[in-house]
Amino acid sequence: MENILMIDSIGQFSTINNNETLHPLVNIVDLSKAEERQNRKSNYGFYAVFLKEIKCGDLHYGCNYYDYEEGTLVFVGPGQVIGVENNGELYQPKGLALVFHPDLLKGTSLGRHIADYNFFSYEVFEALHLSEAERKIIYDCYAKIKYELVRGIDKHSRTLIVSNIELLLNYCIRFYDRQFITRENVNKGILQKFEELLNNYFNSEKPKEIGLPSVGYCADQLNLSANYFGDLIKKETGKSAQEYIQFKIMDLAKERIFDATKSVSEIAYELGFKYPQHFSRSFKQHVGYSPNEYRNLN
Repeated sequence: MENILMIDSIGQFSTINNNETLHPLVNIVDLSKAEERQNRKSNYGFYAVFLKEIKCGDLHYGCNYYDYEEGTLVFVGPGQVIGVENNGELYQPKGLALVFHPDLLKGTSLGRHIADYNFFSYEVFEALHLSEAERKIIYDCYAKIKYELVRGIDKHSRTLIVSNIELLLNYCIRFYDRQFITRENVNKGILQKFEELLNNYFNSEKPKEIGLPSVGYCADQLNLSANYFGDLIKKETGKSAQEYIQFKIMDLAKERIFDATKSVSEIAYELGFKYPQHFSRSFKQHVGYSPNEYRNLN
């Protein structure tokens, strides 16, 4: 089994890539200064935003591969394993990396909301592809952060650096929204597959064997990360993926309630509820009537 390189600090990452450590908790690293090296997997103890300037091979992440294109942003959160398959060949890293430690964010607005930036847990193949105009904005954010690092640390440095990181991440939210829209046809294909997945799930024995389908389960079946899948469904339908699943369950429940040969408990178990009372409570919450009241009304 291939050893994973643990990179815990900003200083360690900077040194590995032949860059000066301008701040112990944050840096803009020019990857082209690194020496040629073999591919390997790494685990970062900090946040990283990679701006890839040229194609540079197949990045391996989990069970998926992704071929970088010019002007692509890849986000990595603390504890994630990222890297390329080690084929014994040397390659020259290219691009820029914004790296910042969670400790930099403590006590700041960004620190309180960093978990809201779901793209730090997207898969690599769900990367953000930038237009030329978008790439210029990202370069500008990088340049402002680099300016603060180079000019030396004073009492304003941390505030300005964190503010510019937050600005960059907020732009990335906007750009991802644009990407969801421009890939609407692809997204509709995923939505259709999601609907088919749920139909097949509830027409099988899986609800009795596994229980209610989770967002994670559906995302995994569609080869997407849970956060990217959730964001995509929200953009396409206005509902969260969990709400969409719940709506599907209640739609099926209302249909099956009409079968008077089955008890409410049988229907609950068929749909994947572990306890019938949980089904009854959920049904009343969403439909406005208990299962028996709904059956009697119809």
